[in-house]
Amino acid sequence: MKNLIVLFLIIFFQTSYTSADSSDKVKRIIIGNKNAKISIIAYESLTCSHCANFHIDVLPNLKKEYIDTGIAKIEFRHFPLDVAAFNASKIAQCQNDGNSDILNNLYLNQSKWIKGKSIDEVNENLKRFLVSEGIKIDFDKCTTDKNIEDFILNDRIEGVKKFKVNATPTIIINDKKFEKSLNYKNLKESLEKLI
Repeated sequence: MKNLIVLFLIIFFQTSYTSADSSDKVKRIIIGNKNAKISIIAYESLTCSHCANFHIDVLPNLKKEYIDTGIAKIEFRHFPLDVAAFNASKIAQCQNDGNSDILNNLYLNQSKWIKGKSIDEVNENLKRFLVSEGIKIDFDKCTTDKNIEDFILNDRIEGVKKFKVNATPTIIINDKKFEKSLNYKNLKESLEKLI
């Protein structure tokens, strides 16, 4: 039932919401030189196991070879697939100065907080996980912040409208959708062609 509610909200916002710029209040999570030659956008859902695998298996090498060297930057955009992902996205963005630490921590430890038979159970597991990691966030305030909600929903709306995103993770490189199987070898081949 809760999944239906979030899908309804997303559809409602896609059809009736006029895009408002919340960027002055909520900062985009970016790793790397903002003026890098290669711009990568990752549309992700925090409950997506493939997205977690991207953070575990691909991002460390991508960071080492392309981001830390100034060749590329990566922007993380939200594409929540369910209510749990929507709430986790709000936590990742809450009190955020653009740092990726909370986002990465949620992906790297996805199995610790994503369990539960209801959204209430998942929320309780997420709260416990945050406390165990020493992340001090007002969970209720963060998950009800209208500016953060709008920011996340606008990410999803833009992903669908501009890039035809329909699954996660979806990678965009210099405004073009990455269509190959998402592994480091394929990603590296595409990036090398742009250097």
